[in-house]
Amino acid sequence: MTKTLTPPRRGRDLGLPFPGTPGPYNAITDVPGIHVGYATIDRPTTAPGRWAKTGVTAILPRGFAREPQPVWAGYHALNGNGEMTGTHWIDDGGYFVGPLCITNSHGVGITHHATVRWMIEHYAERWHHHHLWAMPVIAETYDGVLNDINGLHVREEDALAAIRGARSGPLAEGNVGGGNGMICYEYKGGTGTASRRLSVDGRDYTLGVLVQANHGIRDWLQVLGVPLGETLGDDHRLPGLDSERGSIIAVLATDAPMMPHQLRRLAKRAGLGIGRGGTPGGNNSGDIFLAFSTANPRPLPQLAEAHQAFAYLNDEVFDPFYLAAVEGVDEAIVNAMLAAEDAPTQRPRGGICKAICPDTLVELVTGRRRHRAQPEPSGTQ
Repeated sequence: MTKTLTPPRRGRDLGLPFPGTPGPYNAITDVPGIHVGYATIDRPTTAPGRWAKTGVTAILPRGFAREPQPVWAGYHALNGNGEMTGTHWIDDGGYFVGPLCITNSHGVGITHHATVRWMIEHYAERWHHHHLWAMPVIAETYDGVLNDINGLHVREEDALAAIRGARSGPLAEGNVGGGNGMICYEYKGGTGTASRRLSVDGRDYTLGVLVQANHGIRDWLQVLGVPLGETLGDDHRLPGLDSERGSIIAVLATDAPMMPHQLRRLAKRAGLGIGRGGTPGGNNSGDIFLAFSTANPRPLPQLAEAHQAFAYLNDEVFDPFYLAAVEGVDEAIVNAMLAAEDAPTQRPRGGICKAICPDTLVELVTGRRRHRAQPEPSGTQ
């Protein structure tokens, strides 16, 4: 089954009946103020037969605002075989400051270094006059099947380019940024995004999701409740992936006012979102999720007054946000797979990781759902 040569399409564009109401871009950038940037590395290396296929994704929760401000956050590790920096302080302090970046497993250090450099330069006035520390959030998934990961091809300038190039508006998906070398259910995976609009007591809010999808094996795959693993089991299956070898990072963002413990609870729901796609969270997978709120902006604690006030939602109104998180993560993963493009393998060399065929996916999902919806024929008396 070969992917049709059409421009990248998304699940809703193809008629997949995802529930919920998305924002205008159906992306994490529907949350006001959020910018996203990519540095996509796709080039031959100096080593014969080796290819660099990786990158960096940068999320700027407050765009390019010159004043450093906390972003309230919570995280959850469904399976911790991976890395997300800054989480100890998110546990204790309830916030982070600056960009959040996603790259490959061996690119965490240089991406962290570059992001610290950007913060020192961008917030130069504050960093020059005060004793401030930079502790950005950097997360990763493993791309060593499609990328020469041991060649350490992510450079400081790549991470800086992703941050400096961040924009609001519609986002590219699939083989972009940190998602460039990723695999999802043995098809080409990568970067995906989605959003949901919600209303609480007459006030409108948005919840946006961005995933770096690099998880799952073929037998587990299901879309919108339709099990596809058995039907697609032998479709361009990758050798050597009989067990979970990947990871997924999910970032949930909202403009709704939430406290850090509420955001931690929201982050947990991403696990239910990836479960809708079929994965149980394999032993070798780093399934790590972070949720943050752009509400309650204020100066850094080191520069703020002693007495503070904080707006937040009642826990009793959170069920729609939990559902939006589950639905958004599920849709973002499918969007990542649909936008992805075929990629050659590095391990083993000479293979091809195929992208899933959009037409086949839609036909299988909608056909099975129509069949389920048909009433059983009534018996005769």
